[in-house]
Amino acid sequence: MGYSISKMLGTSYRVDYKTEILSGLTVAVALVPEAIAFAMIAGFSPLTGLYAAFVMGLITSILGGRPAMISGATGAIAVIFLGLITELRMSVPDIGSEQIMQYVFATVVLGGVFQIAAGVLKLGKFIRLVPHPVMFGFVNGLAIIIFMSQMPNFTSIIDNNNALSDFFSGGAVVNDTLLNNGLIELATMIGLVMLTMSIIWFLPKFTKAIPASLVAIIVVSALVLLVGIPTTTVADTLNSGETIRGGFPPLKVPQIPLNWQTLMTILPYAAILAGVGLIESLLTLNLIDEVTETRGNGNRECIAQGTANIASGFLSGMGGCAMIGQSLINTSSGARTRLSGIFASIMLLVFIMFGSGLVEKLPMAGLTGVMIMVAIGTFEWASLRTFRKMPLSDVFVMVLVTVITVVTHNLAVAVLTGIILSALVFSWENARRIRARKSIDRDGIKHYEIYGPLFFGSVKAFAEKFNPMDDPDEVIIDFRESRISDMSAIEVVNKVTERYRKQGKRVHLRHLSDDCRLLLSNADAIIDVNVMEDPTYKVPTNNVKPLLR
Repeated sequence: MGYSISKMLGTSYRVDYKTEILSGLTVAVALVPEAIAFAMIAGFSPLTGLYAAFVMGLITSILGGRPAMISGATGAIAVIFLGLITELRMSVPDIGSEQIMQYVFATVVLGGVFQIAAGVLKLGKFIRLVPHPVMFGFVNGLAIIIFMSQMPNFTSIIDNNNALSDFFSGGAVVNDTLLNNGLIELATMIGLVMLTMSIIWFLPKFTKAIPASLVAIIVVSALVLLVGIPTTTVADTLNSGETIRGGFPPLKVPQIPLNWQTLMTILPYAAILAGVGLIESLLTLNLIDEVTETRGNGNRECIAQGTANIASGFLSGMGGCAMIGQSLINTSSGARTRLSGIFASIMLLVFIMFGSGLVEKLPMAGLTGVMIMVAIGTFEWASLRTFRKMPLSDVFVMVLVTVITVVTHNLAVAVLTGIILSALVFSWENARRIRARKSIDRDGIKHYEIYGPLFFGSVKAFAEKFNPMDDPDEVIIDFRESRISDMSAIEVVNKVTERYRKQGKRVHLRHLSDDCRLLLSNADAIIDVNVMEDPTYKVPTNNVKPLLR
């Protein structure tokens, strides 16, 4: 029975239920301000983000391909809706907020359909195309974003205190009392954050029985509530009149016009949502794989993300994807199974329905300290030591992806840019590696031994290595150390052999691999590949004598 439960929860070893539950509780507490903040980025109500966090977290924890990975409302997804909202207001000037939300929910549902299609078509495997420098850049950029997202908790104190603002801007301070109060408030915030970070840093050195992040939040919250320390709380981050109190997410079908115009309006944003969500989720999956030294299932995660987004759209949520910060909180606390994510989602719903009053009293300093430690733990510090060891092109790609991630907050654009640039660098480097060793045997036959891949980037250098006018009547091109890779390679082979044919000379292609011969054979209907005396592209063995040594 114990093994069956363990297998259901995504592991073949005994589940540490205490660790999983406590890790889930820590994640649930950390999810609250994140979900609220991401909802507010798009101008949604806090409950829209909280409902999304609950639905995304629960469904992906049950169905996903990576146990212990946490999904929920994210900033990358929230930013997408800003464009949709702008377009809707331009095309329909009198559109109301409630009607806009219907389009948002429909977009989330359609994006989920695209993600399921990606999983069914097994497109998750293409995450392998992400080079390591891109992964470094993605992770480092995300760590910087997580860190920077905590800065408003400090700057808001300065902005809300005119004397403090004047003090830091170098202006004249008129009210010393107001300045002193502001400095005390800022120092209190910094002190509580440092206390939180210290607990998270030092507690694991003594015991790992309880997640350090949870202990830090409890200690700081108790200190603030019992001593009565004045500091910013979760309630202070809400707009006037807003609350995180709610019921079970209401089931509603998005009320939008079912016509071609509506589809064309939401389709681009649904496709972007699907792409950004899958890229962020699959990259997070790879990162958690490295942390836990296990392997997740990318295609299964695509289907789970799509299912969760569809459910989120019908349950008044803004959709989402994997959350690297919360996933790292979970795994660093010791969680390894689906139970932690399931429990975190259930506890989040409990907070919404029954514990909103208590959650709103939590000091932001505790949650800020947790997220700063997550940012520190997320950053690949080892990547800084590779600057003089890695190729300059890899360092450039890594830094570029980091910068794009930080500047645009668009992880999909950053990763795709890195992949394209890495592919171009790879092609350029390989294009320079094509070589040809030339020799003439005792029968006067000239041999060209080709080294390096023959593809679109190397065809020009390949063609320049042959001299049909001065070569003997019979030539052998040996591909033992090379391969024909694409259409451009087929075309250049055709052109080279055609040059020899015009001179009345014969060419043999030698040592073609099976896939190269198949590629040439398939192209025969399109390109007349002039391989003299070898129309089936078999390796000639009888009429060729050994090379001179």
